[in-house]
Parts: sequence; C-alpha cells; structure tokens
Amino acid sequence: MTVRHPAVAGMFYPADPDQLVSDLRHLLATADVVEADFGVKILVVPHAGYIYSGPIAATAYRLLAELEGLRRIVMLGPSHFVPTSRLELPGVDALSTPLGNVEVDVGAAAEALQHRLVGESRDVHRREHSLEVQLPFLQIVTPGVPVLPLLTGSIDPVAAADIVETLMDGTSLLLVSSDLSHYLDATAARRLDGETVAAMRRLDPDALGRESACGRTGVQIALHIARRRGYRVAVLDLRNSADTAGTPDRVVGYCAVALGA
Repeated sequence: MTVRHPAVAGMFYPADPDQLVSDLRHLLATADVVEADFGVKILVVPHAGYIYSGPIAATAYRLLAELEGLRRIVMLGPSHFVPTSRLELPGVDALSTPLGNVEVDVGAAAEALQHRLVGESRDVHRREHSLEVQLPFLQIVTPGVPVLPLLTGSIDPVAAADIVETLMDGTSLLLVSSDLSHYLDATAARRLDGETVAAMRRLDPDALGRESACGRTGVQIALHIARRRGYRVAVLDLRNSADTAGTPDRVVGYCAVALGA
C-alpha cells in the first residue's frame, strides 16, 4: 500500500491521537447546530489551524455526521505550494493522519485520470495542508468512507466542474476546502467575506475575485455544479480569526456553507 504521510500534524492540529480525538469531539460537541432543509450534496469548509477555523469547520462536520449512505467524498482544495494547471491526485492508496489511514477511492481515481485535465503528483500533495486538515474530521464523522482528493491549480472552473460532476452520484459528497479573505483588518474582512458569501448564495462563481478566497477555484467549481443542478444554499457559519483566536488587525476569513437539493 502506498501512503501519503501527514505534513502538518503537530502544527495545524495535534499529532497525539488521544489529544486529536479529544479536540475533535470538543469542537463537534460545541459547534452551532444549523439545519439545512435540503439534502446536502456539497460542503464548503475552512482549512486553517484548528484553533482558528476548527469551530467553523465543525459546524459543517456536525451536519455531515447526520448524512447516511455516503459511498465517496470528493475533496477539492487549493495547491498552496506547487503550481499546477490540472486537478491533481496524490497517486497513493491512502492518506495517513495520527488516527490512521483514510482510503483513497482508487476506482474513482482511475476514472478521473481518463480526463486530460486530471493528473497525479505526490509532489503537489506532499506539503499541502488544505485537504489534510479535513481528514481527522472525516475519520470521526464518516469513518470508513473513501475519499477522492483533488488539488486545484490554475484550471478553468467550468472545465473542472465538467469532470468533477461525473464523479458525483447520489451517494457522493463534494467537500470543498477554502478559507476566505487574507490579512485584512477584521472590519474590511467582514465586508469582503460578506460579499463572497452573498455570491455563493446567488450561485454566482464569476463574482468571486482573487481576494475572495484562497480556494476560489474549488468554490467556483462547486458553484457551477450547484447552478446546473438547481441547488439551494445554507450558510452555516461565517467568522474570521479575530472571532476565534487571533487579533483584529490582520485576520483570515472562514465560512461553512452547505449546498444541495
């Protein structure tokens, strides 16, 4: 078995398994309970260190824990470190965390690789945290469900949506990892993040600019799919790092959003 090993355990989240489980259960137990009055097909969650974005992410994961019959979770996150012009798979059988391995859906990966805009690169995935920080949450709320982890680069969102949509059926969930604005003061961040979430409510991917979200491409892919399918939107949480563990002069924005029908 080939395995992608964790890059940010002990930095973005605890490396000790017992502490990690304790922190996750606390985040889930204390998260706001927000119901979506539709079947959830897409979730947008943040990807910072748990002390900053964990409470916001937990709002979405608490909702995910209630879903039944999931066969696959398609994951989209930005590649922060290695440029790419494709959707990149890690080329491994499993993704490791301090809680064990999360299986990669190798059948879905083989299907995805039939598309010319999908590739495999262990190098692109090696240091990346945007998908890794989601895995421990998934191990708690959807244990045993395989994932299809895709990192995005400078790819056309419409072309990528065409591919991702083929990988989503009635038993799949699309999990999009994205923070919002970066390093504005809290007042400016709330204004820009509010505009970003308003665009998500309208299913308007073209309204998102470069400053809207670090995972903008993944969010745009999700919005294109949601618009095609007539999905509805529920904003579960919208905050920034000044609301959790940071100072208000230089913040990062976070949201948890559900889409579905």
